[in-house]
Amino acid sequence: MAVSPFRFAAWAVMAGMASGAFAAGPPVTPQAVDTTGLPELGDEWLIENPYRAETAGEDVWERAIEIGASGYNQNCARCHGIEGVSGGLAPDLRFLEAEEYGDEWYAERFVNGYTQGGVTKMPEFGDLLGQEAAWAIRTYIETRPDDQAIADNTDALKALRDQMAEASETDAEAVRGELIEIAEGIETLSGAPIADSIARRAALVIDGSPEGFKEAAETLTIGLSAAQ
Repeated sequence: MAVSPFRFAAWAVMAGMASGAFAAGPPVTPQAVDTTGLPELGDEWLIENPYRAETAGEDVWERAIEIGASGYNQNCARCHGIEGVSGGLAPDLRFLEAEEYGDEWYAERFVNGYTQGGVTKMPEFGDLLGQEAAWAIRTYIETRPDDQAIADNTDALKALRDQMAEASETDAEAVRGELIEIAEGIETLSGAPIADSIARRAALVIDGSPEGFKEAAETLTIGLSAAQ
């Protein structure tokens, strides 16, 4: 479902050329990102995401998504959209392929920013945030789920959420299994192998306890509201 890197690059350029929303300069002051828990990467910038599960392991990958979500929301969402869903004035980064070409494009833009006609459309984040934050944000972006797939499963997710409201009568293994089945059917737009969907997140916190059901139900409620 991912677009080719050449199509993405061309679209990104056109989106930048078409946008007049940021003519007054970058719309945000870069905010520092706490990268505690991620392996340090040194001073020399990498050209490939080091925090993917197949490279760094699932624990680091999960931590990168968590930190990347915070970094993205603080520094990127205003232009590129909540959960990466662009309104059209900036490239929709969910389509940037999760492989070497996409990583190189991302790193170059993150480090050097983007200027058009003498106007800064995107600040140079590299020296301000560092590459641990950069690759955490990249990991978060590339694991965003296909929003249409979420929409297609809305009724099923609502039914499971409502079922979890009756925690004492809910079969934890059955509910978790249904959520995992839904999650496995939700793809990313980047081609990354696993989508960090609300179904996946809800399944992870179910442990059979009322607290676990409550957290899972809240995860679905918040995620479904954001998807509308």
